[in-house]
Amino acid sequence: MAAPKAPVLDAGGKASKQVTLEDAIFGAELKPHLVHETVRAELNARRAGTRAAKSRGLVSGGRAKPWRQKGTGRARAGTIRAAQFTGGGVVFPPSPRSFEVKVNRKARRSAFRSALSAHASAGTFAVLGDTAFDEPSTRTAAELLQAWGGQLPVVVVALLEQEAIAKSFRNLDRVVVTTPAELEVAAVVWARALLVTESALPLVEGRAQ
Repeated sequence: MAAPKAPVLDAGGKASKQVTLEDAIFGAELKPHLVHETVRAELNARRAGTRAAKSRGLVSGGRAKPWRQKGTGRARAGTIRAAQFTGGGVVFPPSPRSFEVKVNRKARRSAFRSALSAHASAGTFAVLGDTAFDEPSTRTAAELLQAWGGQLPVVVVALLEQEAIAKSFRNLDRVVVTTPAELEVAAVVWARALLVTESALPLVEGRAQ
């Protein structure tokens, strides 16, 4: 089976040439269960887990008995900070917690390869030439995406030093710019099209190995 290829786009969105991709990465077997597991773990890691409430032991006040034990005709009560009183604590209150889900390194990399392979096989993966942007231009970036035909949302992967490319795409609606180190499986799955610069491509492949 031939190795997968991707077009190298110029500033006009035209394919100036073709680049051969790593078959072990962009031609890997699709494993939806690993992709689901990894995306779930990444989304859980974004959750703050800071939801909390105070129990009757944490609410201030209520030290003295509100009324005597017997003779009043009312139910006995030991503190006005019990849950049935206004201003009282919460029964079984939520407390800060971590939603982290562990995914093995091999499974995470396999999911990353599966997500990249899905784009490569669907023709929604392209490489952006490093010399396409000499200076930031949002209009040029929008015209490039339109000429390429990539459907939104689009994820653009560029190096930190490629500021002209990042500034050109980051103001476009439904376009996310990220670096190879911060590229997640969830972002690759969310994107309808994936655009990676020539310099960032080896780093993306390195993360999937």
